[in-house]
Amino acid sequence: MLHYVALCSDSYQSAPSDADLKPLAEQLDAQLWGLLPGFHRLVFDDGQVLLTLCVGELQTLLKQQQFEADSVFLHTPALAGLDTLYTVKAIARLCQRGAVLTASPADFSGQDALHGALRQCGFDITQPDGWQAVYNPAWRSKKSSAAVQPGTCVVVGAGLAGAAVASSLARRGWAVTVLDAASQPASGASSLPAGLLVPHTSPDDSPLSRLSRCGVRITLQQARAVLKHGTDWGHTGVLQRDLDGSLHLPSSWAHDQPPAGDWCGRASPRTLAAAGLPTDSPALWHAQAGWVKPAALVRAWLAAPGVVWRGGAEVAQLKPSTEVGGNWQLLDATGQLLAEADLVVFSAGYASQALAEAAGAAAPVLQAIRGQVSVGLQADSDPLPPFPVNGHGGLISAVTTPDGPLWLMGASYERDAMQPAVKQPDHADNLSRLQTLLPHAADALIDQFSPERAQGWAGIRCATPNRLPLVMPLVTPFDAANLWLCTGMGSRGLSFAALCGELLAAQLHGEPLPVEKRLAVSMQQTQ
Repeated sequence: MLHYVALCSDSYQSAPSDADLKPLAEQLDAQLWGLLPGFHRLVFDDGQVLLTLCVGELQTLLKQQQFEADSVFLHTPALAGLDTLYTVKAIARLCQRGAVLTASPADFSGQDALHGALRQCGFDITQPDGWQAVYNPAWRSKKSSAAVQPGTCVVVGAGLAGAAVASSLARRGWAVTVLDAASQPASGASSLPAGLLVPHTSPDDSPLSRLSRCGVRITLQQARAVLKHGTDWGHTGVLQRDLDGSLHLPSSWAHDQPPAGDWCGRASPRTLAAAGLPTDSPALWHAQAGWVKPAALVRAWLAAPGVVWRGGAEVAQLKPSTEVGGNWQLLDATGQLLAEADLVVFSAGYASQALAEAAGAAAPVLQAIRGQVSVGLQADSDPLPPFPVNGHGGLISAVTTPDGPLWLMGASYERDAMQPAVKQPDHADNLSRLQTLLPHAADALIDQFSPERAQGWAGIRCATPNRLPLVMPLVTPFDAANLWLCTGMGSRGLSFAALCGELLAAQLHGEPLPVEKRLAVSMQQTQ
């Protein structure tokens, strides 16, 4: 797997290229949308070439990186107005010994200062003209690479979180076994017939909002690669109603203009009319959004080369391995060995808390959230919008099934509930939400909410107090290492699972992170 990291001060635009490079430039151009300040993960060559495009102030971006580069290209005009020594120190922190730094041979008045900074920071100038240097400090570096080599891994949990981790690790050469107590994958919260893939928005562009955009981008990439559009997912866009009359977007965004407008802008009168709403209704349109069948995505990830799925395998105990060739043994309630592996990842939703306790690790703070959606078959005459609408619950329509198009409305949000049974009062609550969200649709579907006809799905989601997912190593009393947690995605598993899988893999392998370091750290805190 080949990683590139590019730091630029403003939204990147590809430069004109010659005919031989045109196909590559077109691949790049197709992904150059929504480049707000922050990190953006772009994918090429079936996921084997990754470009992390970072937009913002150079020195700030350097602080948010976490990797060891073997090659650096420095565009010297980017140093204008900056403290050269401070910048070179930040670059040196990200270099492994032997890394080659090449500076652009531009008209650069600060060449002497750059040479001095490079030498002071441990670089040997290898060209008299000063445009190439090698990181070879005379001192022993204090940093030590924590990267591990691919081996065997067991992921506990076969929902979105576990399947995403398995797929990400398998792409890096791991032999992954996924264990689940259920007889089929995606049997828990990921068995939802269809869910929303939509970024979160907030006036302060909170960590939740920024992480959701990173996650939606990666999930869109995955969906295009492994799912069938129109059957397994739909890149339809999502309408978000603002029932309190305000548009919850950061004031710094230039509304409806790229790059912010690539993500979200005010809904047009035509879009509102298609939803059966007054054309002056306050609402947002999320262009990079849609619906996904979680189970289809789980099955696609579990079908990746290098991944083996095993159902009916309920893990109850974890202990260090007594044999050479593995760190951990996983056992069932009777003490029977289920699997042995170098690396174990708990992605079992709320059950991850008990698994962490069984391993002697500090238990994460997790909460079980029961959610119920109402579902029904959609008639051709039903005046439902051709795209999902959310804002007070969410309605998804025209989901392809063998029996015809399906609609879904929900979901309820019941804290500390462990039983996923469908309840009639929740159907009434979902109808009430729909009547507020889309009155015309509610009138058309009201009979399907009656006790005689109502159908639904209920599941138990897992959330954290700060509403951010958890991706973190667990510390146990044993000497064995490589025990990780990836869970707590709440109702945003479709937005977060693929991102979390990539983040866990990046941290294990010492790769460039798909998000800023401060955001990665925020996903290791449960308070």
